[in-house]
Amino acid sequence: MELGLIGLGKMGFNMAERLREGGHKVVGFDFSAETVAKLTAAGSVGVKSLEDLVKNLAAPRAIWIMVPSGDPVDQTIAKLEPLMQKGDTFIDGGNSNYKDSQRRHAALTAKGFNFVDVGTSGGVWGLKEGYSMMIGGDQAPVERLRPIFETLAPAKDKGWGHVGPAGAGHFVKMVHNGIEYGMMQSYAEGFSIMKQKEPLHLDMGQIAQIWRYGSVVRSWLLDLTAEALEKNPNLDGLEAYVSDSGEGRWTVAEAIDLNVSAPVITESLIRRIRSREENNYADRMLSVMRNAFGGHAVKKAE
Repeated sequence: MELGLIGLGKMGFNMAERLREGGHKVVGFDFSAETVAKLTAAGSVGVKSLEDLVKNLAAPRAIWIMVPSGDPVDQTIAKLEPLMQKGDTFIDGGNSNYKDSQRRHAALTAKGFNFVDVGTSGGVWGLKEGYSMMIGGDQAPVERLRPIFETLAPAKDKGWGHVGPAGAGHFVKMVHNGIEYGMMQSYAEGFSIMKQKEPLHLDMGQIAQIWRYGSVVRSWLLDLTAEALEKNPNLDGLEAYVSDSGEGRWTVAEAIDLNVSAPVITESLIRRIRSREENNYADRMLSVMRNAFGGHAVKKAE
């Protein structure tokens, strides 16, 4: 099967490689000429414009968009629309807000196009491990794309599924990332507690390896953590700064709208935001208040 692919970052490039190895024709476009050349050298078709991308695909076309969420997705679709034909399919495989996906589906289907939203997980490991895909959209285009999903997934019948109508794929991926926030925060806090128990001389890497097998807290996330600790046991050279893609925020907002209590995901998001604050003002306020009512010592900045 043929697939157009826009956005050849590390994840997009690895997806192209997995598809090529699975026997599919991939036509890829990226604003980096070097990346396009690399794709061609790897055996796929790299092109220098969206016009060439569309020309190299037979109708009905399917084009997978892997660009940052928000306006970049809308701009990409707007540029592709005049080049494509009714019956062609737009696939958004990025981390878009599900409400944007519902809007895009309504606008594109009204013009005779198809739109499928694919929440994609797997990151840089997808080439080897396969990608987990949560798919939203109409049944017919999703079914036509089945060979693509079966190739990208860990197995033909595992790791992917059509979870619901337009927007459902990105909604489920949003919640998936919110859960991920909570899991990461829990691991981080647990290892931090053990690290601070200095008299026991605990080896974080050893403990991570022990937990990987037989433990109820074993996970792929723990596997990756163990590997990272093996390479850098003391996390030397790293700053305590954690970014977020936005999906944790959307998950918390959705929980509030639905009157669902989600304290762990919410707190893990707040912790990420707090990690970016140097000389945290709130903590300094706490120190001042403790000193005011209890005479507790205030630590001065050096």
